[in-house]
Amino acid sequence: MEFLTTKKTALWEEAYNFLSQCYKELKLENELPQRLEQVRTEIQSSHTYYHTFKELEFGARVAWRNNVRCIGRIYWKTLKIFDARQLTTTEEIYQALSNHLRYATNEGNIRSAITIFRQKMPDEPKGIQIENSQLIRYAGYTQPNGTIVGDPAQLKLTQQCIQLGWKPSQQTNFDILPWLITLPGQPTEMKEAPLSLIKEVPLEHPTFEWWNTLQLKWHAVPVISDMILEIGGIQYTAAPFNGWYMGTEIGSRNLGDQHRYNLLPLIAQKMGLDTSQSFLLWKDRALVELNTSVLYSFQKYQVKINDHHEASDYFIHFEDAEKKQGRTIAADWSWIVPPMSASATAVFHKEYENKTVNPNFYYRTPDNPQQCPFKSSK
Repeated sequence: MEFLTTKKTALWEEAYNFLSQCYKELKLENELPQRLEQVRTEIQSSHTYYHTFKELEFGARVAWRNNVRCIGRIYWKTLKIFDARQLTTTEEIYQALSNHLRYATNEGNIRSAITIFRQKMPDEPKGIQIENSQLIRYAGYTQPNGTIVGDPAQLKLTQQCIQLGWKPSQQTNFDILPWLITLPGQPTEMKEAPLSLIKEVPLEHPTFEWWNTLQLKWHAVPVISDMILEIGGIQYTAAPFNGWYMGTEIGSRNLGDQHRYNLLPLIAQKMGLDTSQSFLLWKDRALVELNTSVLYSFQKYQVKINDHHEASDYFIHFEDAEKKQGRTIAADWSWIVPPMSASATAVFHKEYENKTVNPNFYYRTPDNPQQCPFKSSK
């Protein structure tokens, strides 16, 4: 009983701190005493409590505002909250995810959103789980000769889907993976991703005519789906959320990283570059053209995207806006600074305290190199 009492005390402290902040910022201090008493009674009787919608909305937005790895936080107030806490079945969750994707895509004019499913209960070790790191991910297949077709980062998830019965018609570099959903105490269920709702952008180049022979593309909306949203001591283990891409996330990281699609050697070859010596900067030249292709193509097909210079400037505006509200911001410099032309951006020359405060988004597993979708990924 002492263990339960200790847990209830810790939860009460988290709830008290969050609710005090919430009602103060929303200028509803007169409602706070009664709400605190309600929550304390709930925790005492059931070892948990339930957020009102306005608390959920505030908490999700502030979690974005607090995330130290996000360069796009200036838009935190615009986050659309879909309250899906009443849903109980895999099919209902699937439909809610599909609705989220439809709203977020918005024919290319991407809108930031979060869909929040029910919280993890005290007697549940995990809560609801969406196994995909993002709702839209491309499969990865190991070939008999050891090479990989598709995304090497998705080898494990691809194998899991195949074991559950997924049969890709053919193995290409851009096969969209099904969704894997696990409810507490139940086996993982697989649902085919709603392909009609998924917008993809063919990657072209403004000057290289041979670029189309590479047959590259990328999806329009990055929906992070396996992070935990924590608000006032309550964990929402399934709370997929999205912003829109920064170009370097696709060009420098997803397509350029050596452990991902590793396209720089191929592009350098197509460009006729000498790749024998690193000081010739062939990787840099190929990287610029790959990022040029991403930005050019997204703009051509009218899909919202930020370049890294624009995103860096917006982050400085966000910092100034927070200072005017009497708040200081924290940031993980290694994630805020873009992975290309770093010193040419404003954030490179700044210093930030790297600290985590709640509400926030957390990795579900420590070894998962997940990213915040409102920023360039690492």
